[in-house]
Amino acid sequence: MNGYHVPLFPYFPLSPPKEGMARVKKLAAWLDNSYPSAAASLMEGLEECFTINRLDLPPSLHRCLATTNIIESPHAGVRIQTRRVTHWQNGKMVLRWMASAFIRTEKRFNKIMGHRDLWALEAILNPTAAASRKAA
Repeated sequence: MNGYHVPLFPYFPLSPPKEGMARVKKLAAWLDNSYPSAAASLMEGLEECFTINRLDLPPSLHRCLATTNIIESPHAGVRIQTRRVTHWQNGKMVLRWMASAFIRTEKRFNKIMGHRDLWALEAILNPTAAASRKAA
């Protein structure tokens, strides 16, 4: 990109999602002249980028849920566990190995930062279950 480096991180912690989305749209409009594919990529996932802000999650959950590390870490573990398999016989073998590798990888998981506030995420995503659990 001819030396241009525009970090997107400053746009995400903005508390009102509309303000952050407006700033990213402005950035996409600026990129559109010189780099239309970059602008299109930016606009494609715009709504999803501000989901955490829109849900009004506790700040302790922002750091772990704002990245894809929760997904990439287990996949890296599976890749390590299955790296020496060179001949997959069929789809069932693949499923068995993947399930086994995920179970072995799971033993090395650490607690996510903000794990004590996961109840808030559950309450936001499923308010009826949280209310019934509170009543019981």
